[in-house]
Amino acid sequence: MALRKIGVLTGGGDVPGLNSAIKEITEAGWTEGFDVLGIRRGWEGLTHIDLDDPESRERYLMPLTRENTRTIDRTGGTCLHTSRTNPARMRSLPAHLKADAFPKKEGKSFATWDMTVQVLRNIERLELDALISIGGDDTLSYSSILNSEGVRIIAIPKTMDNDVRNTEYCIGFATAITRAIDAIQRQRSTIGSHERVGVFRIFGRDAGHTALYTSYVTSIRCGIPEYKFNLEKMIDLLMEEKRDNPSSYSLLLLSEGAEWEGYQVREYGEPDAYGHRKKYNVAEDFGVELKQRTGVETVISDLTYDLRSGEAAFVDKLISCTFAHMAVEGIKKNQSGLMTAISGGCYAMKPIPDSMLGPRCVDVDALYNTDRYRPKYFEKAGLPIFLTRV
Repeated sequence: MALRKIGVLTGGGDVPGLNSAIKEITEAGWTEGFDVLGIRRGWEGLTHIDLDDPESRERYLMPLTRENTRTIDRTGGTCLHTSRTNPARMRSLPAHLKADAFPKKEGKSFATWDMTVQVLRNIERLELDALISIGGDDTLSYSSILNSEGVRIIAIPKTMDNDVRNTEYCIGFATAITRAIDAIQRQRSTIGSHERVGVFRIFGRDAGHTALYTSYVTSIRCGIPEYKFNLEKMIDLLMEEKRDNPSSYSLLLLSEGAEWEGYQVREYGEPDAYGHRKKYNVAEDFGVELKQRTGVETVISDLTYDLRSGEAAFVDKLISCTFAHMAVEGIKKNQSGLMTAISGGCYAMKPIPDSMLGPRCVDVDALYNTDRYRPKYFEKAGLPIFLTRV
């Protein structure tokens, strides 16, 4: 049977480049003769929509055309909006659905329902022949579930953390790094004027790619989740660098999940749909330790949400556009359960990663100098542009 309609959704945190992908999926889809339907608010659009309610359809559905996507790539975010929804572990159900219609699992703190059967019903009623999901590990983990249920689905990886397995690059990474570099370089003058130590926190719950690559090009030290550093040694290195600097300052970049020996990142709040809780600012805690040991004041900067705002940089636009066309090509070829990727520096189609394996982490031996708490710069000949292979 010929394909007629493709669904598209974006899940999890927004990143620059999503609108470029949506625009090019629409362009490629229409070129191939497909109708393209945007599903608003990620997986929530397929769990909460009431297809018998016109207002609900308007809230969760957005038919995509060349006309209404013509200029969306000029802005950041996602025109389809997003949410952190896990249909397999819903804590509450839409008012129009009955709880006893779905498998229920009792947890220690709360019960959850698996709404996959409702997602499948809605896909069928919407007459979607295929689905393109754009997201990080969490969004892609549910993509795998739908693939196992027989839904034709292609995934596109996006996350500033760049930690999705089976790909060397995820949409949003280059723009986040570029913004982080700009912020750090701007603050050098203020931190130097006051002769302080600047401590920056950046995204990276479980993997330190964002901190490591920003550190790589700004020549500052970094702490990453994959390696617990020695607190006294890190402070000594920073103070040595401060003494040797004519402007009497030094800088440190910490992933949000970074830890030192004897320290554990503290969390707070209720876990989200995928079990993640918010983390206290490790940079603040490090600043307290440094002040107590040296008396030196710190400047603490949180480089997080500002990095995912605004228009995408060139690399993210290029890769977003290419991934979009690859996804549509994959659907045209009747492929499913695959993800657009970069492997060995080349574009490729790879299996959607197994969520049970966790995120793709920094190869500490190859990329991180555990003696100086800096990236490794040598022996890079023959490596792909992003310095790692998958």
